[in-house]
Amino acid sequence: MRIIKLNAINSTNSYLRKLSTEDGVEDFTTVVAKHQTHGRGQMGTVWNSESSKNLTFSVFKDVSELHIEHAFYISMVTSLALIKALQSFSIPKLSIKWPNDILSEDKKICGILIENVIKQSSLKASIIGIGLNINQTEFIDLPRASSLKILTGKTFNLDEVLHIVLKHLKEYLKLLKKDKHDILKDEYETYLFRKDKPSTFQDTEGTVFSGFIKNVSVSGNLQVLLEDNIVKEFDLKDITLLY
Repeated sequence: MRIIKLNAINSTNSYLRKLSTEDGVEDFTTVVAKHQTHGRGQMGTVWNSESSKNLTFSVFKDVSELHIEHAFYISMVTSLALIKALQSFSIPKLSIKWPNDILSEDKKICGILIENVIKQSSLKASIIGIGLNINQTEFIDLPRASSLKILTGKTFNLDEVLHIVLKHLKEYLKLLKKDKHDILKDEYETYLFRKDKPSTFQDTEGTVFSGFIKNVSVSGNLQVLLEDNIVKEFDLKDITLLY
């Protein structure tokens, strides 16, 4: 496994994607940056991270054996790998806020951005981007953000955390390669934030409504129980889960 360490880069995902198209990279090549100038999150959001305090890294994974309709399983295994890694550091009350924010005690400690390389309607590779708050203790204008240090009072070694995350990511990707789809989906759903609890959502038109999160579909849509016992599926673009 090749690990490339950079002092500063605009985005580890962008760097790794460019590297893979220009030079080609071996499977599981990982790019780590002390500082990202233009870190990206889901749906075009910005990922802000204090330099040298947190982990910002991307992993290149060959997923050519995975059917395109199962692309969301990459998100599932990444989320589960992070949960397992964080459990080994005794991080409390972990959950996955759909589709793949990692929470502890209802505060966000990790974001995931997965960008798939698709050619001729087939999956070829995936760039798995991870931003994990570790030793940062101040988050200006981000009241729902937290870090491992805030949660435990301990200072963590970034390299140690990185290697633990990568170890679990490899293990979960092996399960995916063995087509353990039902096992992965069931485990992912056990960690869903606010599962089976009354939750509030907002759609693209600004309408606020209530429902109960039940599960996710194979394609990654959120399945929500609404009034009159109707279960409706929502895409990430369609709704936002409000706390």
